[in-house]
Amino acid sequence: MRQINLLNVTINNITMVELLEKLRGGGIVFTPNVDHLMKLQRNQEFYSVYQEADYRVCDSKVLMYVSSFLGTPIEEKISGSDLFPAFYTYYQHDKNIKIFLLGAEAGVVKKVQRKINSKVGRNMIVAAHSPSFGFEKNEEECQKIVESINSSGATVLAIGVGAPKQEMWISKYRKQLNNVKIFLAIGATLNFEAGNIKRSPKWMSEVGLEWLYRLLREPKRLWKRYLLDAAPFFWLIFKQRFQLYKNPWSTVKQHGASNPQFFLKSIRKM
Repeated sequence: MRQINLLNVTINNITMVELLEKLRGGGIVFTPNVDHLMKLQRNQEFYSVYQEADYRVCDSKVLMYVSSFLGTPIEEKISGSDLFPAFYTYYQHDKNIKIFLLGAEAGVVKKVQRKINSKVGRNMIVAAHSPSFGFEKNEEECQKIVESINSSGATVLAIGVGAPKQEMWISKYRKQLNNVKIFLAIGATLNFEAGNIKRSPKWMSEVGLEWLYRLLREPKRLWKRYLLDAAPFFWLIFKQRFQLYKNPWSTVKQHGASNPQFFLKSIRKM
């Protein structure tokens, strides 16, 4: 499979159609964007979990631009909000595909369940659950969710609770999910599907301004992610272009993560 490296992430350079076909054999899908890449510079546990994904596909036009700058162009943007509707449309007649939705508010996720089942003409979404805030820290609630997924007969888990929460939840509980073969980490997609949050105009998405559209609509929630947390991103890309970038976690592993002074120095040098 074709792959390219962006900072400390390996991205599968494939098309949407190729990915959908490969998922017949199962797999975990993560969709890296700028926000993910910056979190992966700072969060070692998130970085370790990210290595478990079978498919890491580009969720950002910005990543496509910087990949071209690095001389390794990405063939196609595959965001979670594009992948999920493409997935249930592609497999709408496959009776073995049974989806459990996890995320969003109760009214939202149930609305999505009804809309998709109506659209595909069968009960493809076999169950939908809205977890409580902070559910990932409540083992009792997580075990009840595991039981619900198993009893539903779902073969696909589509979880949209934000990064890194959704990816880490998949990593922790996937081996307990007896029938699930496909795991999709899809972020805010459930709200898009319900129509609660409007996606950016197509032209903005195509030129890489979807982030600006979302920022203007939700400035209080997103300003830190888009304007502050991502600010060092282009500096790191510049360093990679001139072969100066180093994966902080491979360095920490080499010298010992238990050495706090070395750990702090490695982060400051990014």
